[in-house]
Amino acid sequence: MSQENSSSYFFTPYDFHPMYPLFIFLPGMDETGKELMCLQTAGLETAFDVRCFVIPPDELTSWNDLAEKVVTLTQSELERTPRSSVYLCGESFGGCIVLKILEKFPQLFTRVILINCGSSFSRVSWLNFGSLLFSFTPAIFYKIFSFVSLPFLASLNRLSSTAQKALLDSVCSVPKKTANQRLCLLREFKVDETKLSQIVQPVLLIASKNDHLLPSEDEAKRLAKIFYNSRLVILPNGGHACLVEEDIHLIKVLRAENF
Repeated sequence: MSQENSSSYFFTPYDFHPMYPLFIFLPGMDETGKELMCLQTAGLETAFDVRCFVIPPDELTSWNDLAEKVVTLTQSELERTPRSSVYLCGESFGGCIVLKILEKFPQLFTRVILINCGSSFSRVSWLNFGSLLFSFTPAIFYKIFSFVSLPFLASLNRLSSTAQKALLDSVCSVPKKTANQRLCLLREFKVDETKLSQIVQPVLLIASKNDHLLPSEDEAKRLAKIFYNSRLVILPNGGHACLVEEDIHLIKVLRAENF
């Protein structure tokens, strides 16, 4: 873990499993915290060799650069240990990176998972307006906002004390300048849906019915019409950051869907 610098990298949260399929996890906008990533991916190590994409807070770059970085890191992993199966999973902000990867590098991954994809951000008027005002927010109010935003990210009564702390630490760890740049990326996000419609790999779309931040259920249904080889899973009680909620485990969802 000597790569703690301004260049994004893969974090390996569990033991190396070269015989398992490679699983690339791209987390949400505020997630540079390894503790939170470990909670989100817990259980996946029983079936996959897991890598989590870490974007350091001081790395301010474009969608295309982020997508190319993930591809480069994945190709490096495959050069070291060839695999017959590579899963690509993106949550929220990470879901947008997944879509940009599929737009430009459609053949690298064998299966795709999108969880509460952030691609709906630009169509939510209050989020767009708020993100425009964000850069004018004094630093003290940004810190307060970090605390206030937690109920929008998850139902706190469905989080363990460990998960609550990890989520709060992660949200608070991102400097205002970085948060502002990533909000701008979400506001300006565009992808070629014609290219996405040509994806032949299986795509699993997971959406939380109680997402109070984004219209994730509607967005998943919209994406299901674009990806012809897709299936849709609605989590009836999940919030936006559903993977840290106590009764939601990604590995169980994948097994239930035979994915």
